[in-house]
Amino acid sequence: MKVTDYHDVPLEDMEMEGAKNVKVRWLISDKDNAKIFAMRLFEIGEGGFTPYHTHDWEHEVFVLEGEGEVKIEGESYPVKKDSVVFVDPGSIHGFRNTGEKMLKFLCLIPYK
Repeated sequence: MKVTDYHDVPLEDMEMEGAKNVKVRWLISDKDNAKIFAMRLFEIGEGGFTPYHTHDWEHEVFVLEGEGEVKIEGESYPVKKDSVVFVDPGSIHGFRNTGEKMLKFLCLIPYK
C-alpha cells in the first residue's frame, strides 16, 4: 500500500535516447509492489518531446495541464488539459510540448 504526495516521488530525467526536456515521476511502480500496472507522471518542458518510438504495451494517458501533441503512426493530434489518449500496443508514438508552459500528463502502462 502507498499513500503519499506526488511531490515526494523523485523527479527523474527521462533516460531514453531522443528525449528532450522530459522528466518523469514513477508514482506507482514495481518498487511499490505493483504487479500489473505502473503510473507515471510526465513533465515536458517548453520545446521538449519524448522519442518517437514503439513497444509491445499500451498506454493510457490523461493530460493534467499544458498543451501539446501526440503523434501516433504518423498522424498528429492536439492535446491539452483534460485530453485522454489511448496508444495501442505496437503503435509508433511520441509526445511533444507545443505550448509555453509545462505539459504534464499521467501515463499508465501494464507490466509484461
